Amino acid sequence: MVTVQDLSLSFGDITLFKDVNLKFTANNCYGIIGANGAGKSTFLKIISGQIESSSGDVFVEKDLRMSMLKQDHYAFNDFIVLDAIIFGNKRLYDVMRQKEDLYNKKDFNDKDGILASELETEFAELKGWEAESESAKLLKGLGLSESLLKVKMSGLSGPEKVKVLIAQALFGDPDILLMDEPTNNLDVPAINWLEEFLINYPGTVIVVSHDRHFLNQVCTHIVDIDYTKIKMYVGNYEFWYESSLLMQRTLGHQNKKTEERIKELKSFIERFSANKSKAKQATSRKKLLEKLTVDEMPASSRKYPFIAFDIKKEVGKDILTVKSLTKIVDGEKLLDKLNFTLSKGEKIAFVSENEFSITNLFEILTGKLEPDEGSFKWGVSTSRSYFPKDNTEYFKNHSVSIIDWMRLYSKNVEESRLRGFLGRMLFSNDDVFKSIGVLSGGEKVRCMFSRMMLYGSNVLLFDQPTNHLDLESITALNKGLVNFKGNILFSSHDREFVETVSTRTIKI
Repeated sequence: MVTVQDLSLSFGDITLFKDVNLKFTANNCYGIIGANGAGKSTFLKIISGQIESSSGDVFVEKDLRMSMLKQDHYAFNDFIVLDAIIFGNKRLYDVMRQKEDLYNKKDFNDKDGILASELETEFAELKGWEAESESAKLLKGLGLSESLLKVKMSGLSGPEKVKVLIAQALFGDPDILLMDEPTNNLDVPAINWLEEFLINYPGTVIVVSHDRHFLNQVCTHIVDIDYTKIKMYVGNYEFWYESSLLMQRTLGHQNKKTEERIKELKSFIERFSANKSKAKQATSRKKLLEKLTVDEMPASSRKYPFIAFDIKKEVGKDILTVKSLTKIVDGEKLLDKLNFTLSKGEKIAFVSENEFSITNLFEILTGKLEPDEGSFKWGVSTSRSYFPKDNTEYFKNHSVSIIDWMRLYSKNVEESRLRGFLGRMLFSNDDVFKSIGVLSGGEKVRCMFSRMMLYGSNVLLFDQPTNHLDLESITALNKGLVNFKGNILFSSHDREFVETVSTRTIKI
């Protein structure tokens, strides 16, 4: 068990959170959510002891081992993979090194013999003889070959290093597992395996993630960091999101009778409790939800952008035809005689092991690049808006205000209408006069959405639109694209996004 008592953290005049009192127990997975900059990763670091809080304490039950997923991909470059994984149980790793140094001594004496015996006993108790087989099993689950165990970490690719660091965190069955964005740079089979591992994990898991599908699969509780408070709620992210919106609507109708509000909320809890009946944690979650009271429902103060792409002109029968499209870049064939047609109402998700293939396809279809071979033809009634993965070229003039930036793409549009589109993206009042040079990655993405909404296009192209976005913006974009009546071509790492938006998937 981990107990957080009267915890506060401030940097100068800025308070991230204060008066936090929480308990994290075994057999549960806690998903930490919050807006960008709210302090999610910082909270994990306080629990792990990496940084000090301004006040309060974190108590970890005696004799429990804590493990944390490390984000520094270069920290273990001098290790072979096996040693890097075993390092996840630092005491076992130290015993191994101490044994090795002892047996390599030239003047091995009786005292060394006694110490060696003690180390051998501890090594066995720490399951040292099973360390290599467990490491191999973890690598296999994550989609890597056992043959990598003797390879140096410096020789691995970035995604391979990520998987080894996850294996390191999971190694030796730690009692408490802390994970910061564990699904970043993971392929879908590895994510699926990790989800199953965590669902059946008997310890305490505390995880920060922007992956809604992952949070829905593994979490029994959501820990929400919101306006300097940290509150814990029963259920996964989907339940937290839906109940949060319901509570906001309910609190907004103060003239409504209390009994009616309680009846509506109880009905919602009962309906959700009957959902998601598979897996051990889902069953546990259902029992927790059945005990949930109305007072424990979340009422978040966070704001969600409103994303809605309206169509100015209906599209005709012919949308897009692609024939034998081929593109080679620096000797690498990214597109090889690609053929497909886009029919009215279709929303196609593109997936590829090489993301440059999709980016090149989108840039060809938007006229930014020429294909080496093949052709494509847009229907005469189509109008198109494109969201590029890299939006740098749109924000070169750092001194321009947001409202003036919008004017660059909207001739003869009155200021009140521009403010309306920016307001949907949470740029209100004097925010519109902020210089684009000081905007965060997520704010720039929201500016791009405002620009696209102005056009009223009937075909939208998105290359990784969820990058840099917080959960609130991802959820709003997801809803907006599901409701869009035109055609969409897109790519995304967000599985929930792909599954709910797309009507068809093309793998390149």
